[in-house]
Formats: sequence, structure tokens, C-alpha cells
Amino acid sequence: MDELLNYQKYMNEAADINSQYSQAEEFPHIVIDNFLNEGVLDEALKKFPAIDNDGWIHYQHYNENKGGLNKRDYIPDELLKIIDELNSEKFVSLLREITGIKNLFPDTSLEGGGIHQIRKGGFLNIHADFTTHPHNKLWKRRVNVLLYLNKDWKDEYGGQLELWTKDMKKCFKKILPLFNRCVIFNTDLDSFHGHPHPLTCPDDRTRKSIALYYFTEEKTPPVKVATNYQHTPDDSLTKRLFIWLDKKALVVYNHLKGFLGINDDFVSKLMNFIRKLRK
Repeated sequence: MDELLNYQKYMNEAADINSQYSQAEEFPHIVIDNFLNEGVLDEALKKFPAIDNDGWIHYQHYNENKGGLNKRDYIPDELLKIIDELNSEKFVSLLREITGIKNLFPDTSLEGGGIHQIRKGGFLNIHADFTTHPHNKLWKRRVNVLLYLNKDWKDEYGGQLELWTKDMKKCFKKILPLFNRCVIFNTDLDSFHGHPHPLTCPDDRTRKSIALYYFTEEKTPPVKVATNYQHTPDDSLTKRLFIWLDKKALVVYNHLKGFLGINDDFVSKLMNFIRKLRK
């Protein structure tokens, strides 16, 4: 069986990668191209499920329009192989070396993660991620690993991952979501990122990625903050207002999710049911 990741190479380079990561502009992050075995990733891409297939959660509100799939029963084995490897103790040990965070562990439930897909017109406004796991109050979210699966993705398609300064005055880096490109970054309160401009790709293309989140377990519950969406300097006053209102609604939803023990899949099914009743 082909090795998915060249562990020896990355362990040999871990100190250098950690230096780049910790000293990166604004907040710790790094972009690594040709991250995994390309042949294995190519087979996974061939099996990537269509966004209209069963199991997808449709995140559709003012601040985002994307699809997510985190149910193992609906994720093909070729993709699960990659997810399980990146959640394995061997990889997480490497991730601890890269980030300098010693007690990292993966969220194998894939809450909010798994595989993501965005159609033409989809977007994700600039934000800092939610800070705690919705069903584990002591789990503090620390690191994101994003792996892109988009072959021959052109700049004019959009979908660049934008990294913004802590004061939200400017975008300091744009990252094209190219095939086998991995982006790793700390999920701090001011690690602002997203792709706020709607995709302009052809109708038959989608922006595909694997998104995995890593946590540490704290002795006392960390401060719970829902996804913190931000306006950009060029946004109109009306858009700024709706970003803020949607963010406040998300805070309420986040609290209800933890209190009632519901998840995004339940809410997605409920919203789809309501939409069907309106037709």
C-alpha cells in the first residue's frame, strides 16, 4: 500500500517548519504544497461525492453558502483513508511538532469538518472560528488543517483563502485552493480568514476540500465564542449590519446546539423540510 504521507521527510524538517509556522505574519500558519501522496489523493478526488448526494449539510445563511459532509457512512473509503490518517496519532504527533502545541488531539466526530464543497456563487465571509467544541465544554479549538482537492483551478475562479490582519484593515495573503495544497493555522480569536467573494468557477466545477480540526482539553471550560464573522473595509453599511445580525443569530444557535444536544445535520434537514413545504 502506498504511503500517504512522507513522515520521515516532514519529521526531518519539523524544526524548520515550526519556525516558519510560529513566525508567520499576523498569526501562526503555513502553506505546504504536494502534501500527500498524489496518486492516493487523485483516487480520493475521483470518489468525491456530488454536493446533491445524501448526507450533505447545507450551510446557507447570510455569512456563508457552502456544503459540508461529516457522516462516515456517506464519505467514500478513499476519502476516509485520508481523514483517518490525518486524525491518526502518528500524524497528530507530527502536527504537535509543527505547531508547538503539545497536547493536541483530533475531533474524530468531525463536528463542522469532514469534507467541504462550494458551488458557483458560494462563499464564506471572513471570520475567526468557534473556540470550543459544541458537545465537549473542556475542548478548546486550536488548529485547522485544510487540504484542497481542486485540479487545474484557475485564479479567475475565485475561492482564494484570504488571511486578514488582526485589526481587519487588510487582507495580507491570498491562497489559491490548488490540488494537494495544505494550509495549517492556529484558530485564535483573531485568526481571521475566509473567502468572502462568491465563486466564479464554471457551473460544472466546485471548490473541494478536507477540513479537520484539532483541540486541547483544558482543566476549566475555555471562553465559548461562536464563529466570529467580520465585515471588511469595503463592505457597505447595509452589509455590515446583516453580517452583525447573522452573527448574533449564530451565537443563539450555538448555545442551543450545546444545550439541546442537536447538530448541524439536524438543523440542515429541518431547514430543507421547511423549504420543501414552501414550494
